[in-house]
Amino acid sequence: MNKSTGFNADANGGDELLPTVVPRAEHPISRAHISPNALKVLYRLKDAGYQAFLVGGAVRDLLLGLEPKDFDIATNAHPEQVKQLFRNCRLIGRRFHLAHVRFGMEIIEVATFRAAHTQIDEDNSVDEAGHRVLDAGGRILRDNLYGTIEEDVWRRDFTANGLYYNIEDFSIWDYVGGVADANARVLRLIGDPETRYREDPVRMLRAMRFAAKLDFTLHPDTAAPIRSLARMLDSVPPARLFDEVLKMFFSGSALKSFDMLQNHGLLAHLFPDLGAGLADPANTGAADLVRLGLDGTDQRVRADKPVTPMFLFAVLLWPAIKSRARRESPAVMTEIQALQTACDTVTARQMSRVAIPKRFTLPMRELIGLQPRFDKRDGRRALRLLDHPRFRAAYDFLLLRVAAGEVSPEVGEWWTQIQTLPPEERVGQVEALPPTTDSEAAPKKRRRRRRRSRSGSPSPAAT
Repeated sequence: MNKSTGFNADANGGDELLPTVVPRAEHPISRAHISPNALKVLYRLKDAGYQAFLVGGAVRDLLLGLEPKDFDIATNAHPEQVKQLFRNCRLIGRRFHLAHVRFGMEIIEVATFRAAHTQIDEDNSVDEAGHRVLDAGGRILRDNLYGTIEEDVWRRDFTANGLYYNIEDFSIWDYVGGVADANARVLRLIGDPETRYREDPVRMLRAMRFAAKLDFTLHPDTAAPIRSLARMLDSVPPARLFDEVLKMFFSGSALKSFDMLQNHGLLAHLFPDLGAGLADPANTGAADLVRLGLDGTDQRVRADKPVTPMFLFAVLLWPAIKSRARRESPAVMTEIQALQTACDTVTARQMSRVAIPKRFTLPMRELIGLQPRFDKRDGRRALRLLDHPRFRAAYDFLLLRVAAGEVSPEVGEWWTQIQTLPPEERVGQVEALPPTTDSEAAPKKRRRRRRRSRSGSPSPAAT
């Protein structure tokens, strides 16, 4: 292993950062475990005379014996040069272009090494793309965004993500001690932790996600500033936080991520009403429901089953919705209406922190509004619930409530059994039940009486 690391003076009197080079014989990464399409891109870049490295999470995962989800590549070739090499290439991004090389359903992302500092001069010598400094004749004087591999490493967040696999000789280049940290399962920020968090507060969420997903321990220096800087998440665009929440809770480690968010004081800045809902003594089983729901999400992800943000946010917002619904007046609305009104209120507040698209909030509102209908099993009207487009999701949520102790197990068993019966037996099942008290009807009757009173019509009792 080449142990030459650190800053050494170069011939021009500057500083040059040299990597630890781990030769192929001393690490477990094999090309057999790298996407063939990623290898095609790496080799074509190399054969064209460019540097080409597999980088980031893929190197980390291969080092740990895991299967990478994506294969990203870093190179000194500029995006336009990458595009010239691949007809199946598309450039994306505005200020800093990335090259996406598509092979069927797989996309290999190719990024040019980034400079450590990318400030643009405050003059008119910047082109429309905002990434080059030009002279009066249009000649490039300086490219502010593109740099060298030695600069690129400082743009990365954690040491375990700052590793480069060199296709030239199959070695790993390690500038920041990432190999040792990955092997020790320690998550450590590159650079001063407080400075890095202030640059981008979302790095605090990424620390939670990587530590939970990879079963890493946060280095004490990496963990120390988080609680005091947690408030900085309040200024992050809600749409960006939505993406980060999905990455965190759909990675197969949702429950562990949830615990880490709580332990480091970040949860309240993502879900401001959840803490109060969990602390509400009237919310029996609320904490159990959230934990069971997240554990179920983890099981589905690990089994490669589909998951939906609609159900995830129903689980996370349910404690707050229940607390809010109890404060609605039973004299003016039904239980269903109270839940839906509470859902609207809690969702609106939640959107100020995490922007949830309507394609998820609207079906979530239906799922929550259906919950009281599971209590009414007598009469053929109960069977119509089976045909509701949200029945399956609402039924799964009911089973969560049963497991958490919110609902009687007998209710869950009845709805599970009724689905297995032929249509004629279902009718007999519901008609055999004694009528239940329709608590939904009372508010409606009171409203009808008030309307008749205002219009001068006699009430049913008066006639």
